Amino acid sequence: MDLHLLKAIATPDERDAVDTHLGPPTGGWDGGARRSRDAHTASGGHEARAERHRLLPALHAVQSRIGWISEGAVNYLAERLTVPPADIFGVATFYGLLSTVPRPPRVLHLCDDIGCRGKGGDALCRTVEQAAGPAYHGPDGTHHTISEATAWMRSPCLGLCDHAPAALLTEAGPKPAARLFGPVTAAEAVAVLEGGAAPAGRDRIRIPQAGDPGLRLLRRVGVVDPASLDDYRAHGGYLSLRRAFEIGPDAVTREVTEAKLAGRGGAAFPTGRKWAAVAGQGVRPHYLICNADESEPGTFKDRAVMEGDPFAVIESMTIAGFATGCDQGYIYLRGEYPEARTRLSQAIEAARRHGLLGPNVMGRGFRFEIEIREGAGAYICGEETAIFNSIEGLRGEPRNKPPFPFQSGLFGKPTLVNNVETLVNVLEILRIGGSAYAAIGTEGSTGPRLFCLSGCVERPGVYEVPFGASLRDLLTLAGGVAGGRPLQAVLLGGAAGVFVRPDELDIPLTFEGVRAAGATLGSGVIMAFDDRVDMLDVVLRIASFFRDESCGQCVPCRVGTVRQEEALHRLKAGRARGGLPTELALLEEIGLAMKDASICGLGQTAYAAVESAVKRLHLFAGARTG
Repeated sequence: MDLHLLKAIATPDERDAVDTHLGPPTGGWDGGARRSRDAHTASGGHEARAERHRLLPALHAVQSRIGWISEGAVNYLAERLTVPPADIFGVATFYGLLSTVPRPPRVLHLCDDIGCRGKGGDALCRTVEQAAGPAYHGPDGTHHTISEATAWMRSPCLGLCDHAPAALLTEAGPKPAARLFGPVTAAEAVAVLEGGAAPAGRDRIRIPQAGDPGLRLLRRVGVVDPASLDDYRAHGGYLSLRRAFEIGPDAVTREVTEAKLAGRGGAAFPTGRKWAAVAGQGVRPHYLICNADESEPGTFKDRAVMEGDPFAVIESMTIAGFATGCDQGYIYLRGEYPEARTRLSQAIEAARRHGLLGPNVMGRGFRFEIEIREGAGAYICGEETAIFNSIEGLRGEPRNKPPFPFQSGLFGKPTLVNNVETLVNVLEILRIGGSAYAAIGTEGSTGPRLFCLSGCVERPGVYEVPFGASLRDLLTLAGGVAGGRPLQAVLLGGAAGVFVRPDELDIPLTFEGVRAAGATLGSGVIMAFDDRVDMLDVVLRIASFFRDESCGQCVPCRVGTVRQEEALHRLKAGRARGGLPTELALLEEIGLAMKDASICGLGQTAYAAVESAVKRLHLFAGARTG
């Protein structure tokens, strides 16, 4: 490829960051010193372009070393990977955690999303702004010039809603670091901005049921040492993989099918059918992706499992790979989860050292490897086909279906995608058997389910219950509304879910139960709002979230999310266009257009919470019309 390179030159540190990740260049055709033969022969071509999947990790390497990605760094990456600079710039600007403009090496991200907002997150940001100056990237998109070594930014949900308000501190340099922490106070945030360290010593994982003998998915979290393979095995670890080898891949899939396990990521697709479809494809290789990019506001259950029981993720992926004929697995991990990355990396290395990953797993002749690929702050990359593009080094935009992932997924090959909770359920299925697992819960919703309780509850955290428990049961487990205050509403399923009223708390938390109630389980979010919360502010933040996170690929979502937010702002200001009924009708029309015509779930669900606020909560009843 004849690349038109930029004139900018990478600094020695930028080159070193890239070379540390990609390896040293081999000659003048890939960014190294020119050799005499380079004038007569070309190298790279298809072989070099096949390395494009290393682009996002290389961008991470530069961001982590320098703090931002300059034109010089883009130019050098273009030479190394034979990718046009414009393409690289398009990828780098797609992700919220990457910056193509100068940024201080230390950045404090303060969450102002719906979970933290109800716990004072927005007020915290305003206080920090008064004490330390404006955010680096203002709400209007303006970049503010900051001379200090540390800047702060408003952030969407960081996945630490049980410790709201949450913060993420990233530090670039030769030894980059990142820390997710909370709850954070204004004084602590200002101290960090003045050069102090992030507060330490707080409990990272909240499992209020920890130690309960009835737990299945969470029984080891908070009990075993997450860094110890021996401790994991002493608590039943790797017995399920051993059984999988004993009964064979087809029998494993039959057990999963008999268990009636449905996906826990939101779509609830039958897992056994998905596994069988991938296993039945004659094209090789097959790939496995563990979707650990839980970016749905209010969701943090996968983080708790990855940080507290990382070997369970590795073992369950190995079983899934064995059953479906995959020899390579990827964990697509949220970029905002540094502790989970550390735990999973340690688990992968320990498993490899003990023959539980590699060319001959458990001496059974099965080859399986796992690689972590880190996201960079893009909610849309939780969509399974957007993950493919992200891993391949493209913008993380969803693909049209068909072809479906089991036919043509990552690198155009059959691919299995399951989220963390779905995978760890497989360990329980093989431990007790598919029929016994199917007896847990209800006929249409089998097994245990994890729920993320946050907001105005007494004991926020991750809870495990069998399918069939009611919304009231979960709120009771969490101690009810904090301080005994009146409950105003509950958000069920996350930002892509729906609001329910206090008189709807007896909804059974099953797929069929919420469907009958016109709701959704989504990613397992249960966020409570007491009588003090401004629900219009919450709904506006949800609309703002979808507008920000729309990838912009399809018109209904790209335009609809903007128009939806504009209509809500007019309603809030009492300037309804044509009167309240007309404005609400317009909002409904926008929502239906997004639902019917968007190519992926983001646009299709962007109106769900807004619609429920209007129709279930009667949010605009009696509103001024201007």
